[in-house]
Amino acid sequence: AVVSTQSTGAAVETLATSGLNVFAHNVETVNRLQRFVRDPRANYIQSMSVLVRAKEATDGVLTKTSLMLGLGETDDEILETLHDLRANGVDVVTFGQYMQPTVRHLKVKEYVTPEKFAEWQRIGDEMGFAYVASGPLVRSSYKAGELYIKNILKKRSARNEA
Repeated sequence: AVVSTQSTGAAVETLATSGLNVFAHNVETVNRLQRFVRDPRANYIQSMSVLVRAKEATDGVLTKTSLMLGLGETDDEILETLHDLRANGVDVVTFGQYMQPTVRHLKVKEYVTPEKFAEWQRIGDEMGFAYVASGPLVRSSYKAGELYIKNILKKRSARNEA
């Protein structure tokens, strides 16, 4: 994986051209909350840049990122993040509930409802992401490969039946 704090162009290119199918780098949260959630050496623009570099390094690689919800982000901020991700060519996005791992970590501001996760799923799909996983228990790699493959196969099957 490419660490946000060490995301040189060379490191990104090396990984992106290594033969992998999906290049994953997590934005984690909306721009406003970055400094509270992530290592201070990592930031939103840097993460977007990593995803763009990976996409530009080789044809065909899919780029993927994840967002944790429940940290105090607004719907408008999530939408802005999704627009930025699409503008930067990101193909796959996952949404999961932030859970406070220890008392030393940020507290959960909101437990997002399953209905709200379903709404983000719908919005992501409508925005043209190749794949969206959205739910309280979804993690950046939570059944990602299995769900992705099932989704691609379902889309191919629908095209073949049409």
